[in-house]
Amino acid sequence: MSLDTQKIDSNQRQQIMASVQQQLALQNAQELLQKLSDKCFKACVQKPSSSLSSSEQKCITQCSDRYMDAWNIVSRTYANRIKREQQKY
Repeated sequence: MSLDTQKIDSNQRQQIMASVQQQLALQNAQELLQKLSDKCFKACVQKPSSSLSSSEQKCITQCSDRYMDAWNIVSRTYANRIKREQQKY
C-alpha cells in the first residue's frame, strides 16, 4: 500500500504528523526509562533478590534523579542548539 501525499489535505497531514510525533515521544520515553533502569540497577544492585534493601532503594532513587537531571540538561542544550541553527537560516 502506497501513501499518495498529493491526495492528503493539510488537516490530514497535520493529524498524521501529530500521531507520528506522539509515537516518537513515547518511544523515546520508553528508551529513556529502559536505559535509566539498566544503568541504575547495574550500579546499585549487587546481589539481586526478591526485594531491594533500603540502601539499594536509596541508591536507585539518587541514580535515577542524577540520570534525569543529566538527560534534561543535555536535552535543553540540544534543543537550544537546534533553535540557534534554525535561526541562522
